[in-house]
Amino acid sequence: MTDLALAPRAPAPAPRQAKLLALVIIAAAQLMIVLDASVVVVALPSAQHALHISVADRQWVMTSYTLAFGTLLLLGGRIADYVGRRRAFVIGLLGFAGSSALGGLAQSAAMLFGARALQGAFAAAMAPAALSLLTTTFTEARERARAFGVYGAVAGSGAALGLVLGGMLTQFASWRWTLLVNVPIAILAAVSARRVLPADHAAGRRQGQYDLAGAVTATGSLFLLVLGFSTAGTSGWGSPLTVGLLAGAAAGLALFVWIELRSKNPLLPVQVVLDRNRGGSFLASLFVGSAMLGTFLFLTYFFQGTLHYSALTTGFAFLPMSAGVILGASASSRLLPRTGPRPLMVVGLALAGAGLAWFIRLHVGSSFVGGVLPAEIVASLGMGTAFVPMSSTALIGVDPANAGVASALVNTTQQVGSSLGTALLNTLAANAAAAFVVAHPHLPDLARAAPVHGYVLGFCVSAGLVLAAATMAWAMVRARRTDVASATAAAVPLEAAPST
Repeated sequence: MTDLALAPRAPAPAPRQAKLLALVIIAAAQLMIVLDASVVVVALPSAQHALHISVADRQWVMTSYTLAFGTLLLLGGRIADYVGRRRAFVIGLLGFAGSSALGGLAQSAAMLFGARALQGAFAAAMAPAALSLLTTTFTEARERARAFGVYGAVAGSGAALGLVLGGMLTQFASWRWTLLVNVPIAILAAVSARRVLPADHAAGRRQGQYDLAGAVTATGSLFLLVLGFSTAGTSGWGSPLTVGLLAGAAAGLALFVWIELRSKNPLLPVQVVLDRNRGGSFLASLFVGSAMLGTFLFLTYFFQGTLHYSALTTGFAFLPMSAGVILGASASSRLLPRTGPRPLMVVGLALAGAGLAWFIRLHVGSSFVGGVLPAEIVASLGMGTAFVPMSSTALIGVDPANAGVASALVNTTQQVGSSLGTALLNTLAANAAAAFVVAHPHLPDLARAAPVHGYVLGFCVSAGLVLAAATMAWAMVRARRTDVASATAAAVPLEAAPST
């Protein structure tokens, strides 16, 4: 007798306590995913010193995670359909625990980079399954709204918590515990998920229907692109190795487009990105992601290397930026139905670009209150203002069958942008610092002045990227208020908060 003949009836609604516990499990998984993108930022100087990681390679601690997560996220959602949501969720949690342990026990830079990439891969399997389980567990409109409110709040606060937690663990224990802390939480969540979350049956699709060729091509091409940017920091932009890596990345991305145009079940349906409004939103998201994680990297080293902050103080120094994002997003949510997305995106991104440009004034004598805090406030308010309309615009006019893919692309473009931007900005900053040393060999306090010169160049490029995103939003986004209302009603958001 077939599985269909034996298919069980729809399960009865879960008791209130079971649903509450399910929400706690799903929220804990989401918190780990968001938190891990930022928790190592504050710990990075300590990890770099312990494992003898070069200045040019230090960005791989962050980009290996965001690159794997961003490029495999869409595939992760489809894999959950194939193996079942709960099974994909549990596998993701256990894999995340194992890779976190591997990273926490890393004895070399390569071991740490590999562990971070594995974390990103398992997070890409976990995140879509978590959202699907949230949707299927909470079926009544009011309880679903509350559940998504908790989910969004966790995602919104995860980055800020990661920065503070990273500082606490680094200062009072070791940088290794920024990764090891995931192990007991993930294992406990996996065991609880097996007991609490309802079992679901896989969709029964053939594995051959999944666009594995597209996933492999996209991931490999982006890896070559990030590696090319990083290699330029040591070998130079014109070296055969750098040129070869960048040429290979370009060829791979062209092959990815060719595969997607001909695939029966593409990982990224081309029509999703060809719409003017959605295309503008995705491009803006890509450029914003390229600017922001590198900014956190430079600020971390400025706080600890120039201002001599402890790891814990560094974490708290980022809190005004996290608060500004939350305040900006809250105000933008109320204004969006009145103004439509374009004004908020343009104004928010322009404000964020101005805040990042403010960081250009930093020097070795700058203070936190006079030099950093005003720029943090302006940049974060602008980012929060822009993120809400950016996410909403991504779903305007999309086919319901592709709504999940379109929603996931907002987070995917941010994560991929973070990988590429951090590699580029770190390379530019490292080269600028080295050139400054050569040009000013007898400058007093050269050991502090040279890195700050590199950070300033990074801030300058970051500001340019965000202002370019504002220009794209102004030129491409034409959606009206009514368009956003219909898109929001159909939204199935994969991530509810910006990558801060």
